[in-house]
Parts: sequence; C-alpha cells; structure tokens
Amino acid sequence: MRIAFPAQDDKGMESPVYGHFGTAPYFIVVDDETGNVEAISNRDMNHNHGQCQPMKALGMTKVDAVVVGGIGAGALNGLLAAGIKSYRAVEGTVADNLKLIKSGALPQFTVNQTCAGHSSGGGCAHH
Repeated sequence: MRIAFPAQDDKGMESPVYGHFGTAPYFIVVDDETGNVEAISNRDMNHNHGQCQPMKALGMTKVDAVVVGGIGAGALNGLLAAGIKSYRAVEGTVADNLKLIKSGALPQFTVNQTCAGHSSGGGCAHH
C-alpha cells in the first residue's frame, strides 16, 4: 500500500505529520511493501479555502491512503472519489503513524470530522 503523509519539511520517515492536508508543504509517500520513501511538493498549496484539489496537491501521485491530522470536507470527498482512504493521524512522525496504520489503530475520517477552516501553523480552526 502507498500512503501519503502531509509534512512541513522533508525529513523522510522522521517528518512530523502535518496538521492539515491542504496546506502541507510536502507529502511523504511510503510504500509499506517495498519500503520506498519519497517526498513530493504540494502542487495545490495556495488554493482558496474550500477549493483544495487533492489529486493536484499530490501531483497525481498514485496513493492508496492519506494519514493526516486534519482535512477539509472538499479534500476528503475528492480523495474518496479517487478511491483513496483518509486516516486520522496522531501526533508524531511518519514512522510512528505508519506503525499505527499497519496495525489498524488509526480511524478513518468521516465528513463530520472534517476541518471548518485554517488557522495559523497549518492546523484546523476547530482544533
């Protein structure tokens, strides 16, 4: 499975998972079968609020899942329409959250858990 983790900086597996999908500067993409790790730049970072295009943000990179602290309804629905599951991250690194998703410990996002707006630091207004 290929999993994208939004991140502030490219520190590979040691990157802290970023608090919001749409405003993350990078996505750390991990293939949990091969161990391959790559960083891609967010190609939709400066979108207008509510207009996130998740496939553009991911640079059309094929992933099966996203693990993030927060996500807006538009981005979540866009990912779901593309067949990509979205999981709620815990505070910590890509490596920490990879262990948790592999063990089934991270819950999937639902539309009523999505972010209402951005706040400083990339977090969500409701957190």
